[in-house]
Amino acid sequence: MGRVIDTPAGEARVTWHDGGPKARAVLALGHGAGGGIEARDLVALAAALPALGVTVALVEQPWRVAGKKVAPAPKTLDVGWRALWPVLAEPGLPVIAGGRSAGARVACRTAVELGAVAVLALSFPLHPPGRPEKSRAAELLGAGVPTLVVQGGRDPFGPPEEFPAGTEIVAVPYADHGFAVPKKADLTQEDALSVITDGVGDWLSRLGHTSVRTRARERRE
Repeated sequence: MGRVIDTPAGEARVTWHDGGPKARAVLALGHGAGGGIEARDLVALAAALPALGVTVALVEQPWRVAGKKVAPAPKTLDVGWRALWPVLAEPGLPVIAGGRSAGARVACRTAVELGAVAVLALSFPLHPPGRPEKSRAAELLGAGVPTLVVQGGRDPFGPPEEFPAGTEIVAVPYADHGFAVPKKADLTQEDALSVITDGVGDWLSRLGHTSVRTRARERRE
């Protein structure tokens, strides 16, 4: 069971995976527009990162908590995310904003405003499938903080090679938008998830020597 938080968009829910007494940051992860926090990448990160000293907060948007099938407009998603941010900051640690697909877009749009130290964008929907001219690159590039993209090699919303030059990216070979890999692929589903958790863990470790450590010092002072 998670903690239910009232927001102007309805009740949201945060499920904590504690990084322990030596946790150095909180990673807040929102879900996509077509599913919840049971997504394989979110589950894998919530299982792996606490051992690295990162508390993971899985965030369920109000529409999902209410049992609705379809996500609301981006503006409404942002409203819910903003309202629960104080809860994410309660541990007194630097907060990294993140999410998958629509959740990644929310994190990018609100990062600077809310004081996130970084953004983790899982399966960022760079464009609608088959519509590369409808690029959302500006949204990603406008995050304003260090950003890591984790993208499947077969993602119809934009494979790794379509992202703007200079994007820090972890490519997951053969994976689709949900990071599922075909049975005939040269790596297993478990291997694909390890690419995600290892890549994110390495990035967070490097952040620990830059943005995260700086923000922690600012809070103490």
